[in-house]
Amino acid sequence: MLLKWVKRVFGLLLLLILLYGVGRFIDVYSGSFYTGERAPYLMMPAPSAMTIRWQSEDEYIGTVRYGLEASKLNNVVQTQRKGEEHEVRITGLKAGTRYFYSAGTEQSATYKGQDFWFVTPPEMGQATELRFAVLGDPGYAGQIQTEVRDALLEYLNENPRDDKAYLDLLLTTGDNAYKSGSNKQFQKGFFAPFSGILRNIPIWPVYGNHDDRRWAFYDIFSLPQQAESGGHVSTTESYYSFDHSNVHFVILDSQASDMSVGSEMLEWLEQDLIKYKKNKKQDWLIVAFHHPPYTKGSHNSDSRRDSHGRLFEVRENVLPILEQFSADLVLSGHSHMYERSHLLACHYGKSGEWREAMKVNKNDNTDFTKPVNKHANQGTVYAVVGSSSKLDQGPLNHPAMDISLLEAGSLLVDINGKTLSGEFISRYGIVLDQFSITKKDIPARTLSHCK
Repeated sequence: MLLKWVKRVFGLLLLLILLYGVGRFIDVYSGSFYTGERAPYLMMPAPSAMTIRWQSEDEYIGTVRYGLEASKLNNVVQTQRKGEEHEVRITGLKAGTRYFYSAGTEQSATYKGQDFWFVTPPEMGQATELRFAVLGDPGYAGQIQTEVRDALLEYLNENPRDDKAYLDLLLTTGDNAYKSGSNKQFQKGFFAPFSGILRNIPIWPVYGNHDDRRWAFYDIFSLPQQAESGGHVSTTESYYSFDHSNVHFVILDSQASDMSVGSEMLEWLEQDLIKYKKNKKQDWLIVAFHHPPYTKGSHNSDSRRDSHGRLFEVRENVLPILEQFSADLVLSGHSHMYERSHLLACHYGKSGEWREAMKVNKNDNTDFTKPVNKHANQGTVYAVVGSSSKLDQGPLNHPAMDISLLEAGSLLVDINGKTLSGEFISRYGIVLDQFSITKKDIPARTLSHCK
């Protein structure tokens, strides 16, 4: 009798697990689709190419017309088949050139006019001015998101660059759609509020833990697998690198990819950075991923239980590689506030292991210097930018961080030759943090704690 009862209970549990699994699959699958209009957005910029994507309610052959004037769009590129999701790769473009475009059907353009343009990057390695904005965990639609976006745009309008677009690139630090990363949530929390920027400025998104809850992210975004925008071939959209002017960018997946020593991603990272170190035209190395190595915000980088140990793995396994190849700026999110470190090196333990000797420029907390040559362990600035749409609580007392702010905002980065400058712009339009890194012809420093 008891055995029969146990079998019934066990069978019921199996049935419930099966039903949950089926329901979960249906929920995840259905959440990966969105039916409706999505305005154009730009991806995978290269000196001679640009990808334009958009979505329509009806199926049709996607058609992009482009040219050097909005009234003379004489060039045409089309998708190969009818569909609601449209992706067009334009090639044969001139570097550093503004193009106007329209997008729609063969017969008529849904999106057109003076507001639809893009600028191709300069030739790889060309040391021109570069300006990009970082939106941290930007995908929660609401008042904070709106205020951060508007404050950034107002600041850019008040601080223009002569004869250049207001931005060259837009980066995120992950969590581009709350709370489950569904396609509908991407539309509401990312594409709709930022459509005015995305139609002109190419987006490079980081993969976050909320993006990982559905399958939409990699369907929505076109990311390089074959070094379409420069860098080293990764053969995956999960992690990759790209070049823009004299800057080398690396985007890593700290959410779903293996970060153990000797893993495929870290092996690729080393090969990519070996190539970067040999390239004398690339002066800067900027890296972005979701999980911060140092934070005492809404997440705690001292806890192995936080985020399944991902913060630990980044600090212990990824940072030594980045610092070995002289990374300049490392961007992350996940903690919904703003934290920014000193120029530091070789801090791979918990906050209690922090020592002042880990600071490279000990007497200056905002204006840092590094050797021009790409020597190992010459200092990296780590910035946690996670408050572009959400703001949470936390002690904000990690000793590696020179500034920790419970403030919503975005980070604006300007690179001009041998100088990189960063400004954290609050949702009220106030610059709450400023820092710079200048590359100089100085000897490499030797830090006793770096082995």
